[in-house]
Amino acid sequence: MTTLVLLPGMDGTGTLYGPLHTALDGKSKLLVLTYPADQALGYAELEELVQAQLPTDEDYILLGESFSGPIAISIAATQPVRLKALILCATFASNPYPWLAASRYALPYLPTRLAPLSVLSHLLLGRFSSKELGAQLADALAQVKPASLKARLHAVLSCDVREKLKAIQVPVLYLQATRDRLVPVSAHADIHRQLYEMETCKYDAPHFLLQTKADEVARDIWRFISKNEA
Repeated sequence: MTTLVLLPGMDGTGTLYGPLHTALDGKSKLLVLTYPADQALGYAELEELVQAQLPTDEDYILLGESFSGPIAISIAATQPVRLKALILCATFASNPYPWLAASRYALPYLPTRLAPLSVLSHLLLGRFSSKELGAQLADALAQVKPASLKARLHAVLSCDVREKLKAIQVPVLYLQATRDRLVPVSAHADIHRQLYEMETCKYDAPHFLLQTKADEVARDIWRFISKNEA
């Protein structure tokens, strides 16, 4: 059985993937990694933490969701022996809003809470929001120190791993949410320019694709895994 190693979104708690775990229905083992909730770490430090937790005695597929896309790309570029494929979900290889790059210097002076929950729910879930998902989002964010979230946002505004895409040798699947209000379509195009053989699956979904379209995503992931195991 192939192990699917999932690198989480910006909250880093790994608590938002129950729907995907259920949808995979045991066809693939899901290993969800987490990030320290009380440490202000950037991409380089988080990549080290991920590297230390990757399987060494079995093959695996790396799934980088949203914030974690650059980490997944950087790791795949090192061509790990056990890595068999890469899946990128609603993510980017460089700051998706370059015009906001300079604002990273103001992050230490922003309010403790970066945005009201209602705004975040609008960006992440849109019309697909529900009381259950809203509560899960609130719970995940409550677990993370504001300084940790600010450090991760700073990392996004500073990141650019596009050159590393050229070094990726494994098959790549991109999961794209067509109603994503957070990551623009240009982020997918940016990656596709370097990985022209990359497969793309599109869904009528918000940024929280793995939470709102888990069944559809699981089918495509399983198909992708099966095809590349053949």
